[in-house]
Amino acid sequence: MSQLSTLKPHSIHIAIMALGGQGGGVLVDWIVRLAEHAGWTAQATSVAGVAQRTGATIYYIELVEPTPGQAPVLALMAVPGDVDVLIAAELMEAGRAVERGLVTPGRTTVIASSHRVFAIQEKMVSGNGIADSAQVLDIVRREARHLVMADMQALAAGQGSVISASLFGALAGSGALPFALAEFEAVVERSGVGVKPSLAALRAGAAVARSAAPPDPPADPMHTAPRPLPATAASAQLQPLLERIRAAFPRPAWDWLGEGLARVVDYQDAAYGGEYLDHVARLLAADPDADAADGQVAIEAARWVAVAMSYDDVIRVADLKTRAERSARLRREVAAGADDVVGSEEYFHPRMEEVMGLLPRRLADWLDGSPRLRDWLASRLSRGRRIRTHTLRGHLQLHLVAGLRRWRRSSRRHAEELGHLQAWLAEVQQVLPHDRALALELLRCRRLVKGYSDTHARGSSRFDRLLRAARELRGRADAGPALGALREAALRDAEGQALSQRLQTLGLAP
Repeated sequence: MSQLSTLKPHSIHIAIMALGGQGGGVLVDWIVRLAEHAGWTAQATSVAGVAQRTGATIYYIELVEPTPGQAPVLALMAVPGDVDVLIAAELMEAGRAVERGLVTPGRTTVIASSHRVFAIQEKMVSGNGIADSAQVLDIVRREARHLVMADMQALAAGQGSVISASLFGALAGSGALPFALAEFEAVVERSGVGVKPSLAALRAGAAVARSAAPPDPPADPMHTAPRPLPATAASAQLQPLLERIRAAFPRPAWDWLGEGLARVVDYQDAAYGGEYLDHVARLLAADPDADAADGQVAIEAARWVAVAMSYDDVIRVADLKTRAERSARLRREVAAGADDVVGSEEYFHPRMEEVMGLLPRRLADWLDGSPRLRDWLASRLSRGRRIRTHTLRGHLQLHLVAGLRRWRRSSRRHAEELGHLQAWLAEVQQVLPHDRALALELLRCRRLVKGYSDTHARGSSRFDRLLRAARELRGRADAGPALGALREAALRDAEGQALSQRLQTLGLAP
């Protein structure tokens, strides 16, 4: 046997980690066609990920240079330590690839998008469960032989295309494959679908890959700065409220007050915006240091009073689901064309408590006094419903519920939320003149209350527990930091074990 025949043919092993809807299969097909058109042998396999963003589909491609007269034996799955190119369509999936051993120092070129699609494990945490993107980036940078990273999602969207095209271009620009950019472009042209925007995204991705600039650290989505307070309001009705912010509140809080005002006005109306500013003003009137340079009390009040006043209810959910901008966003996410019909099916399962909350308070109280009638209604109302909002009937159903907003203030739910809000702010007002740190932590505790149904009930229960703890902590030198630690413990797990342990450590009643 000649020495030439015993040489192992050159092969390239590529692993791709992509979420549903990101075009991972299209990217795989493009790479396979690219190689086969050049005479290479190509094989692609995949292991499907779990739905609801608990994991990505892992595609594996093995490319072998031309071997005339020979049929290479190819693997079916990526093997740790044997991957030449790792493509991740989302930042955390690049981190998962490192954890799986698919990124080998000195060997693996990593091409990844820096944008985030949050996993279920991140969303289900009561507080900030979002993984540290900067830390993941550092790990990937350390482990990869060569790293190409940018917001490939935004890059593709800017060209009217999808992320698979910009990732394909980044692969071309990385030099990890022995094919020219023109060959990559020819694959897209031969596909005959969305050619022009796909080529634009491909070239943009290639340009990023060829750039020597290091990837930017991902922004922390939990720490976004407020928009500057506008010079003029969107309507003459809102202009006096804008002027009131400038005239009556500390300068450092203006932008936060502007955001809060926009939130509550969008939630209800301009009069509700005036009530919002009234609540914040009454609170600041109890602050002996209201003119402090940092304006911290005003900032925290602006944030959390707005959150408390824009509580989630069935009316709000129906309103958001019937907005034109939501329909436009859904069409963008699925890359729908102007002539494409896009439908959506919404699942609702309101508890009887949500239904009762919509009723006027007196009527709801009367129903509570009639258990048999209440149970009869519950058997007919408390069941899951699937509503197709793209149909006239489905849209009108939700539009009718959203229209109840004008009567929201007379509902039982609003009376309950208003009472809760007033009790909370009264606690802050009592504490503020004596312990500023504790008052600030009391304001931040509102972060615990979110969502609706069972989620809202759990959060409210923990919030009320922290209010009781704050009363027990009054007079202690460490009252503020102690309450802050309790808040973080309450946000840490859904079962409440961390909060119970922290209460015990501080010597407070469970």
